[in-house]
Amino acid sequence: MRLMLLGPPGSGKGTQAKLLAEEFGLLHVSTGDVFRAEIKAASELGLLVESVLARGELVDDATTVRVIEKELSSEEGKAGFVLDGFPRTLPQAEALDQLLSRRGELLDLVVNLRVAEEKIIERARTRRVCSRCGKPYSLAVRPPSVPRKCDACGGDLVVRADDREETVRERLSVYARATKPLEEYYGKKGLVAPIDGEGGVDEVNGRIVRELQARNLAK
Repeated sequence: MRLMLLGPPGSGKGTQAKLLAEEFGLLHVSTGDVFRAEIKAASELGLLVESVLARGELVDDATTVRVIEKELSSEEGKAGFVLDGFPRTLPQAEALDQLLSRRGELLDLVVNLRVAEEKIIERARTRRVCSRCGKPYSLAVRPPSVPRKCDACGGDLVVRADDREETVRERLSVYARATKPLEEYYGKKGLVAPIDGEGGVDEVNGRIVRELQARNLAK
């Protein structure tokens, strides 16, 4: 099964992608996770990405496509995958089509999570991540056991630069310009499944799984 999750920043793509990967034995490909690992390593790519994300902008297409191709070429990628945060632009979508064509593969479904803008901003206000291991928390839904400390490793919880309200609003604006056209691109291919992304994590996951079952992609 080859899936893509589409939706604005803060819509829950990462959480749902991880759940789907675990449920169906898929490779979870997250450009955000890869980029954050590079930032943590203070690599040349990481320093570049950090400055771009802090401005609420997107990493350039060529760099992003190279990262995705490397991930999909791994042994784990052969069993199927769920893309999280890629593609974000039409050129990236076209590059993905070419990449999959070379592999003799096609996307099975594009899950489009729909969440109201103000709900996304509220989620960002209450989101924290561990500065040590990167585990995410929601102060409103999934708070840590000890305030400001990670349950997994004890690291300090911080607000990511790209979760600050002014940055979130800019990211939503960028999404509307660069990524939202992908709905039409994949819609013409009959691949888009609109999913209500509001509600609890399990509730949203249930909606996605039922959609996969309805399309005979999962039992």
